[in-house]
Amino acid sequence: MDKVLFRDLRVQPTIHEIDNDPDCREIEKALVRLGCPNAVPAVFVSGKLVGSTNDVMSLHLSGSLVPLIKPYQSFRN
Repeated sequence: MDKVLFRDLRVQPTIHEIDNDPDCREIEKALVRLGCPNAVPAVFVSGKLVGSTNDVMSLHLSGSLVPLIKPYQSFRN
């Protein structure tokens, strides 16, 4: 869901799929410690944890997401 939203907003996200990472459990624990209640998916913008898919959608619906990602938007078609 987040991938589609960011692409619709003209941002090319860097995506790290941890499913097959041998450190998957440790990464999930670290994300929870950072404050993401559901460890994955976790969304970061400029190295700062934005949150889960629900958090991203809430920011988008409130109009707060676009200002966060504006520096990363591509204006090419």
